[in-house]
Amino acid sequence: MADQLTKVFAALADPTRRDIVARLSLADATVNELAEPYEVSVQAVSKHLKVLEDSGLVTRTRDAQRRPVHLEDNVFDLMTKWIERYQRQAEERYQRLDAVLDEMNADEDSEEESSKGA
Repeated sequence: MADQLTKVFAALADPTRRDIVARLSLADATVNELAEPYEVSVQAVSKHLKVLEDSGLVTRTRDAQRRPVHLEDNVFDLMTKWIERYQRQAEERYQRLDAVLDEMNADEDSEEESSKGA
């Protein structure tokens, strides 16, 4: 799992690859279709796709003469689970901090009440 996550995050570190992933989230596309908006060669886009493919983010299929590139959403499930685990841990830390701060505020309030009564 960690090895695949490393590959996925490394693949998504490049803004062109993130853009390709965003475009593929709308619909499958061929290499030529994906290359259209960029000022780079089809070969350069193919290299980006190879990195995305090696990470498991995309697959290529054959549809008659077309070879569409397909976004694999199961990889996003893996990423989401990884992120959610650390998000839960962070939330638990913040809840503990809130409890400590509430206790400190309550102690200060009771000390103020005690000093007013004295």
